[in-house]
Amino acid sequence: MSHKVTLIPGDGIGPEVAAAARRAVDATGVRIEWEVAELNADVIAKAGTSLPAHVLESLERTHVGLKGPVTTPVGGGYTSVNVALRKKLDLFANVRPVRSMPGLGTRFDDVKIDMVIFRENTEDLYSGLEHEVVKDVVTSLKVITRVASINIAEYAFAYAEKAGRKKVAAIHKANIMKLADGLFLRCCREVAARHPHIEYKELIVDNAAMQLVVRPETFDILLLPNLYGDIVSDLAAGLVGGLGMVPGANMGEKDAVFEAVHGSAPDIAGKGIANPTAMMLSSSLMLFHLQEPEAAARLQQAVEKVYAGGKHTTPDVGGSGTTAGFTDAVIAAMR
Repeated sequence: MSHKVTLIPGDGIGPEVAAAARRAVDATGVRIEWEVAELNADVIAKAGTSLPAHVLESLERTHVGLKGPVTTPVGGGYTSVNVALRKKLDLFANVRPVRSMPGLGTRFDDVKIDMVIFRENTEDLYSGLEHEVVKDVVTSLKVITRVASINIAEYAFAYAEKAGRKKVAAIHKANIMKLADGLFLRCCREVAARHPHIEYKELIVDNAAMQLVVRPETFDILLLPNLYGDIVSDLAAGLVGGLGMVPGANMGEKDAVFEAVHGSAPDIAGKGIANPTAMMLSSSLMLFHLQEPEAAARLQQAVEKVYAGGKHTTPDVGGSGTTAGFTDAVIAAMR
């Protein structure tokens, strides 16, 4: 059986880490029909939109995407490709597993970190509803709905059931935003009540940030609205070595896009030293989604084995290896 997948290499180091991930996936033996859809600053400029038609048409055929980083301008220019994809395809759940990597020296070596972050992906301040009331006075609307909040809560608890996870923590700021975050919490409590054997608690977001740094090993599943989820998931990535170490998945009812969550790093593009770990681990999540669990597990375990060996890691994590050398080592580990 073969699977159709849209591969979006992106820009900067994107094409390099995308090519590495493709090699690793192909080496698992799973048959993938890759549809390459170019999406970078030049393509966007020519199309006049952050989501050109050829990208959407490919995803409509495959319903599964593997995406490298695409640069988003700061303070102007075109809208974020990620935000546009999530809204267009209704990818309401952003899922980011954060796990300690064996052999990678961090300040948290003495504890095992193993958490999964579930971030609502379509609304909140990312709705982009901003308005300049008068000169130099801007409002930005935070949108929280029952439908979206129930969806992400149900997704998180369903994952907890399937994966045998024991605890879910809802993260909020309902002490200040009593209506918006209050609605999010009510929805989380409603879903939690249907899963009484899973421990449920709530944490104010600033306290949660502190607890993550002080005792990250105590967290299991985190459930958050969009903005807090974006910030906290990056904070959590920092606990295990940075954004280059964690995968990401954007899940909807019909479509799924898996992505490396780090930036495009144009300063090292073309130097052959980009770290493909996040892209490979995202590919492992993709293989699970494609119902290829054995291949998914072998790819993840191979990446971990290479880190445990410590010989082929890239400069961003203290090694002296190359993108190609790391990829060769992962493929060899799978054999």
